[in-house]
Amino acid sequence: MAKANPAYFGHPPNVVEGQHFQRHTELHAAGVHRRPGLGISGTAKGGVDSIVLSGGYIDDVYGDAEIIYTGEGGRDRDTGCLVADQTMDSSGNAGLLLNEALGYPVRVVRGLGIKGRKRRRATEGYEYRGLYRVADHWMTVGKEGFRICQFQLLKLGPGEEAQPRPVDPIEGQTTSLEEQVRRLVAREERIRDSKVVATVKKMYDNTCQVCGTRLVVSPGGNAYSEAAHIHALGKPHHGPDLVGNVLCLCPNCHVLFDRGALQLTDDFDIIDGLTRKFVRALHREQEHQLGVEYVRQHRERWANREEEAEALERAMADAPDGQAELSL
Repeated sequence: MAKANPAYFGHPPNVVEGQHFQRHTELHAAGVHRRPGLGISGTAKGGVDSIVLSGGYIDDVYGDAEIIYTGEGGRDRDTGCLVADQTMDSSGNAGLLLNEALGYPVRVVRGLGIKGRKRRRATEGYEYRGLYRVADHWMTVGKEGFRICQFQLLKLGPGEEAQPRPVDPIEGQTTSLEEQVRRLVAREERIRDSKVVATVKKMYDNTCQVCGTRLVVSPGGNAYSEAAHIHALGKPHHGPDLVGNVLCLCPNCHVLFDRGALQLTDDFDIIDGLTRKFVRALHREQEHQLGVEYVRQHRERWANREEEAEALERAMADAPDGQAELSL
């Protein structure tokens, strides 16, 4: 494997937007992408100077002016599938956060004719797409059922520069942008309204509404439960932190619900999100008025996961296994 070039931000010399490269090694030689064989070039301390879009994540959206890019981590190298949650503290993901905070541009390369069943490869070469800015970021549960880090990348026009953007400001406090990145990466937990959470947990005495489990964790009989927001909080879903949008669940059912493996009907019956079969009726106290609109939004998030997974599988099966030029 060729040695990585020194990091730098901006257009590579003697390279124009739309220029075609046949192989990954040519991108490295031209200074377009300095980490041969990897999809993301950068570090948590220095930022990310370039990425290669490989088509390997089914949650990605590739446009000319806007790209929704799924970060690194959680992938099984043999199957190419996600097998674990991604985190913002990985080198590349934290590096993209630093780009957003400090206004570093990212060179974007797009693989053409992406094929391959296990390890994806560009069968028709690569195209240099130019410079983009990291405009936003969020954590969400992807279509494969694991948490993913996503970044909104917006195309920079001729002469346009990316501007620094606070990523984790605290009202009334002045902190450096680098410190904001470190704080955000270290925390990685969304802020919940403790009053809403406490109300729902007390309503059910910390008993799971799905399976009826009450996890006693102390000699005094204290129990542990978790609050699950039906319409997820935070970007990109922006659900409300209201009692009518919260369930009291045990950790197991919480994980299944957050990843779409358990869903609710409009009549508040529980269904298996993978088989679509009825499981049981959701236990609800009379005073717990859940919003049907939140239930519908949760189902909609997972409505096409089977079709999209099957489409990805068909696309990956179009070409035989081979040595990949690109590994994320």
